[in-house]
Order: sequence, then C-alpha cells, then structure tokens
Amino acid sequence: MKEMKKYLVVLLVLAMVFSMIGCNGAEEEPVEEPGDEPAVEEPGDEPADEPADEMVKVGMIYIGPPGDAGWTYAHDQGRQYLEDQMPNVEVIYVESVAESSDSERVMTELVEQGCSVVFATSFGYMDFMLNVANKYPDVTFYHCSGYKTAANMSTYFGRIYQARYLTGLVAGAMTEANEIGYIAAHPIPEVIRGINAFTIGVRDANPDANVNVVWTNTWYDPAKEKDAAQGSLDAGVDVIAQHQDTPGPQQAAQDAGAFAIGYNTDMSTFAPDANLTSAVWNWGPYYVSAVQAALDGSYAEGQYWGGMEDGIVDLAPMNAIVPADVLADVDAKKAVIMDGSFHVFAGPLNDQDGNEMVADGEMMDDGALLSMMWFVEGVNGVIPQ
Repeated sequence: MKEMKKYLVVLLVLAMVFSMIGCNGAEEEPVEEPGDEPAVEEPGDEPADEPADEMVKVGMIYIGPPGDAGWTYAHDQGRQYLEDQMPNVEVIYVESVAESSDSERVMTELVEQGCSVVFATSFGYMDFMLNVANKYPDVTFYHCSGYKTAANMSTYFGRIYQARYLTGLVAGAMTEANEIGYIAAHPIPEVIRGINAFTIGVRDANPDANVNVVWTNTWYDPAKEKDAAQGSLDAGVDVIAQHQDTPGPQQAAQDAGAFAIGYNTDMSTFAPDANLTSAVWNWGPYYVSAVQAALDGSYAEGQYWGGMEDGIVDLAPMNAIVPADVLADVDAKKAVIMDGSFHVFAGPLNDQDGNEMVADGEMMDDGALLSMMWFVEGVNGVIPQ
C-alpha cells in the first residue's frame, strides 16, 4: 500500500511539471499540412539557404552596329542566344569599335567593369586583344578569325568557305552571262579563301564562268559597297556575291534585275527577287560552350575552326526560283562535305595564271588555308600588296 502511494505522488508531481511548461510558452509541435513531408537531416548537417546563381559578366566588341544585317548582326544573335541559354550571364557589348588602339582601351574597360570573359569579333582586334590578355592573366579572351594565341587567349572561326563553295554552285548554275561579280572587303586570307571557294563551286557547276573581284577596303559602308556592286553590274555581270557586312550589294542586284548571293545572315528580306541564298553564321552554340569552358575550368588555349558538321556555318533557305536539279546538287555536296569525304580545296588546283598549286590527290592543310594569298583559276582580279 505504501508503494502504491509513492507511485501516485510521483505521477502527480510530473503532471504539475508538464502543466507549468505549457503555461510558460513552450513551443508546440508544428501542425503539418496534408502532403508535407518533414525534412530528414543527417547527423551534423546544418540547414542552409539555397545559393542563387552568381551573375557572370561577359564582354564583346563589335566592328559595326548590330543593325548592319550582316556580320555584327550575326554575332549579336549569338550574344542573345548566350544570354537565353545561360541566365546567369550578363553580356556588355560595345558596337562600332575601330580596329585600332581604341579597341585596346575598350577591352581594358570591359575587364575593369568586371568581365571575366571577353570576345573580340573582328580580325583587326587581334594584336590589341593580345596586349590586354597579357595584362590580365586571370581573364579569358577569345578572338574571332585571328591566328595569335596566349595561355588565356584563344581564337575561333568557322569554315565558311564550305558554305561559300555551295553558294558558288548556285551562282554558276544561274548565271547566263558567265560573268559573276564579287564585292570584297579587305585582301586578307579569310576573304581570299572565300573568293576561291566560291569560284571553285562556280566552276564545278559551270566551267565557262568567271568571278570578277572588286575591292572596297571596307567592312561596313552600305553606300560604297552598293556602288561597287553597281559598277560590276554595269560592266556586265548578272550575279553579285559579296564579302561585306551590309546588304548594299544585294540591293544593287535587286534594282538591276540581277541575282545575288548574300553573306553572314539570310539577306533575302532586302532583295527578295535577287537573293538566291546566303552563306550564314550561327555563333550562339559556340558562345555558350566557350563561356562554359571559361567558367568550369575546362578552358585550354587553342584555335577552334568548326565546319558545317558543327552547325556554325550553313546556307540560308534557297529562293524558289532555283531549279530542283541545282538544289539536289547542293544537297549532295553538302552531305559529303559534312561527312568529310569531300574537301573544297582538294587538287588539282591551279592559280589564276595556270600554275599548279595543289596536285591531284592532294589537299590543302589548315596552315595553307589560313595563309592563302593567291587566286584560283577563274578569278579575275588582283590582290593588293
């Protein structure tokens, strides 16, 4: 009986204690809503907030305005694609930067604004970017179309000559005068390589056709480039091709009732009757992979030169007036370019004076292509010294 009394006393004391705790504001167990699952913490884990993606600044400099409908427009489309695909990336771009020491100042300012990756989108920026890269070893630099590199500076470009060869097939098939005009920017290997690839395509489709080159020494001058095309049309060409950043030559062909081959982007909007197709760029996927490499530590100094198989170069849609047999020929050649079984600069190839430059069964390597400073047979024109 005494033992029973002891147990009752203990129980009474415990009841009073729990009652006092409740009255002094002890926290009650939270009520879970239906469907909530309590988090299970491992021993030693501390609850932490989910970190937000840190914004990354990327710089770009353009040779012209994004509204040029050509070279800079294509790069700006790539910039927009980059920002869409990588929401934590903010691109600071500066347009119409001269290929001079001023570009070095602009690139320096981009770095000082916090850009950890910088792209320069024209050949003439090469040496100036190299100077800036040497001053900022912790920043990653990418230069378009050049050939100089450093530990933190790489180059990138695409084999646009493949697309130019295909546009040459179209131009060669569509000319009736057998005289084609080519409005060219500056006498550098990139431009000369494109003229030659186009001419090889023209001659594969039409061995009697010639390509007549006119130099403007401009990248972006709509009026001058249109005037140069008009001069060629007045001289008797009936197709105009171009290595220019504006649709000026396309518009001249439209006005003259001739045909035209565009460059950089689909230029059919500016010359819907004249434009047959265009050799076009698709920079976006490359910009994503280049920025990602710089951010995740996989960057390595190098020289990217992608082709049609990478999707960085391609053809714009064909004009409906291009015959079905020409479309079939273009599609067949595009397929063998992409699978690697056909090379645009395979021999035999002669220069414009008839001298053998590439023997039958041989093929120009990348070093020879990147330094090309001669015209193939079928080109009428002079390379200024």
